[in-house]
Amino acid sequence: MTGALRIGFIPLVDAAALIVAVDNGFTAAEGLDVTLVREVSWSNVRDKLNIGLFDAAHLLAPVAIASSLGIGHVKVPIAAPFNLGVNGNAITVSLALHAELMAYLEGDRFDPMATALALARVVARRRAAGAEPLTFAMTFPFSTHNYQLRFWMAAGGVDPDEDVRLVVLPPPFMVDSLANGHVDGFCVGAPWNSIAVDQGRGHILHFVSDIFGHAAEKVLALRQNWAEKNPDVVAALVRACARAADFIGQNHAEAAAILARPERVGVTAEMIQRTLDGRLKISSDGTVRESDRYILVGREGAARPDPVQAAWLYAQMVRWGQTPLSADALRTAMGVFRQDIYEAILGPATSAGAAKDGIGAFAGPPFDPADIIGHLNAFTIGRWKA
Repeated sequence: MTGALRIGFIPLVDAAALIVAVDNGFTAAEGLDVTLVREVSWSNVRDKLNIGLFDAAHLLAPVAIASSLGIGHVKVPIAAPFNLGVNGNAITVSLALHAELMAYLEGDRFDPMATALALARVVARRRAAGAEPLTFAMTFPFSTHNYQLRFWMAAGGVDPDEDVRLVVLPPPFMVDSLANGHVDGFCVGAPWNSIAVDQGRGHILHFVSDIFGHAAEKVLALRQNWAEKNPDVVAALVRACARAADFIGQNHAEAAAILARPERVGVTAEMIQRTLDGRLKISSDGTVRESDRYILVGREGAARPDPVQAAWLYAQMVRWGQTPLSADALRTAMGVFRQDIYEAILGPATSAGAAKDGIGAFAGPPFDPADIIGHLNAFTIGRWKA
């Protein structure tokens, strides 16, 4: 078994299982010598994985699918045998935009439909006044952040391609861009939403778990041909990550201390523990929200790759004009999430807390991977063409 591995990651809390697996000695116990390489952008991680500079990576779930389909870049089939995180993102807006949204809000401020409708009213007012469109940042075109923002906005009647601007920013640049007025809001993973709040620069409007009950976020990504040639290494790496996920679930404080190291996530352990606890300060006035579904690392079967999640992500790529609809492409997308490898290594697992359709969207009909056309036709805003 080849034991020396280079694995890329972005400094986010949902890299926790991978970081803890290495730093707590779980990979070494499996006979693996792993070097973790911290990166700043998802394109760097993707490209270094694709060309073989990385053996594995902490990767956006949609990027694994896009790479396997050859959308937006060269085609490199990816295998994802382990989910590093489910949920974990949030939508944060500037203090000024939050005040404006609350002025137009009709209903519960934690109801994503109420805030989406308020956003539509703000957009209409700005258009009537001849103001510049609002600008929102997300981390990558092929990202859950992009699709989560779009789904939320469109549910309220805001066309994310016509009514606002969406821009790409690496996670570490989000807060400064909000502070400088370059963006009015963003969707990103932890800890960057909390950093914006702690610095008095933003207000967390929604946890993504308000919008989707169960959203696959990051995966352990491997080149498919490499995984096929190194099954023992893959098994050892998956076992180590599973052991780390179990450790994190029982030891939030210890895990937070590991992640806080400068060469890992590099923020305070207290902030990381808030994330793992699902207890986040959402406003600089100290208001705290709690959710046991804010981020799932391993628990409730979250580590098991679910092809239904892959189908949903592919459907969003089609909805927003990133790729045409194809039965072959759908099969390829679903095949990226390697539930078979996971269960061969760790045994069967169920997503006990997941929504009945595996997604749990706040709007629209239940998702059926066998009826992507029905899913797309349920929405009036999108770029999909039959």
